[in-house]
Amino acid sequence: MTADAPTVAPTTAAEPPTTPRPAAPEQVPAQVAGQAPEQTPPPATFGAPWIRTTGELAWKLVGIVAAVAIVFYVVGLVQVVFVALFLALVFTTVLLPLGDLYDRVMPRGLAMAASLLTAVLAVGALVTYVVTSVVSRWEDLATEFGSGLTDLAGLLTGIPMLAGLGTPGEWLADGGAWLQANAGDYAGTAAESAGSIAEGATAVVLAIFCTVFFLTQGSRMWRWALDFVPADRHDRWEAAATAGWTAFSGFTRGMFFVALSDGILAGIFLSVVGVPLALPLSVVVFLGAFIPMIGPVAAIVISVLVALAAKGPVLALVVLIGMVVVAQIDANVLQPLITGKQVSLHPVVMALVVAAGSVLGGLLGAVVAVPLAGVTWAVFSTLRRTAQEAAPAAAHGVTRGTAPEAVPDPAPGTAAPHEAD
Repeated sequence: MTADAPTVAPTTAAEPPTTPRPAAPEQVPAQVAGQAPEQTPPPATFGAPWIRTTGELAWKLVGIVAAVAIVFYVVGLVQVVFVALFLALVFTTVLLPLGDLYDRVMPRGLAMAASLLTAVLAVGALVTYVVTSVVSRWEDLATEFGSGLTDLAGLLTGIPMLAGLGTPGEWLADGGAWLQANAGDYAGTAAESAGSIAEGATAVVLAIFCTVFFLTQGSRMWRWALDFVPADRHDRWEAAATAGWTAFSGFTRGMFFVALSDGILAGIFLSVVGVPLALPLSVVVFLGAFIPMIGPVAAIVISVLVALAAKGPVLALVVLIGMVVVAQIDANVLQPLITGKQVSLHPVVMALVVAAGSVLGGLLGAVVAVPLAGVTWAVFSTLRRTAQEAAPAAAHGVTRGTAPEAVPDPAPGTAAPHEAD
């Protein structure tokens, strides 16, 4: 009897754990040579193209109007500061050439201070001359004015249509009674005028203070402001600021020459017709030319009143016609040729801008409307031109201020890429 041999089960090697393989990427069919690539259809749009274009333009106009309204609102809140800044820029444009002239013989800071002192002395001399001329002939003017009013009253009473309105004495009595009845309203108006005069004096003092720093440190202040602009846009904003400053300074200096021409023409005319105080009146015309609409009218009224007081109604009528002719030469010849060319605005556009400024901002709006419109147009035109010039360079990979990348020469013994083809 033999023992059975033990049976051993066959053993197998342990299989390692299997990990799932990533799915093979979906095969994209290769593009057939000569066949255009398949394009994704554009998203569906609503309406005709002209409707979409009009809508985009309308939204842009709404944004522009809203921005302008915000600017006017902020300016209304800080009107004194805005007036001071505007006057400081005007003073700077007028005094900068004189300061550059003084800069040839003295240090820069002293030259700018000397130019400011020269301007103050010149204005003070003009005002002193006008005041002393009027005061020196005040008694004669009062006598002549009384006789002129008597002659005018006799002329008016001789008109049949005015005979039923009473005598000149009754007119004066009615006028005095009306003034007494409205004395309270005039007192309130006088108080408001005193407040306005105080604000005006504050604006002038602040403007002179700013002018000193604009003349002495203007370049440094501009570089500081330019640091807030990205470096790759410095050239564009530098060109735009230069164009805006050129337009503003050209307009200001053009207005100075226009006012000087008006004063000279008015002085010659008043001296020829024999109106007393012709030279002081020409100074009044010169100063009034800086205030649109109101300044020339006020100068004409003052000249007519002086002629009426000195020589009677006939000469007053001649002075009225002559001063209106001078004003028309100013508005239709000198300003379009001098100031209009500086701001690149058509005379019709200038008239519309002055009217819109007077409606929106009164006298202040009429004064600042044309220079602001000229500066805005100059800046916009420059930015648009520089953007158009930069577009082709950007399309070829060339940025402003950098040279195009040079292509290296091929190694010796090898052909250039276009030759290998």
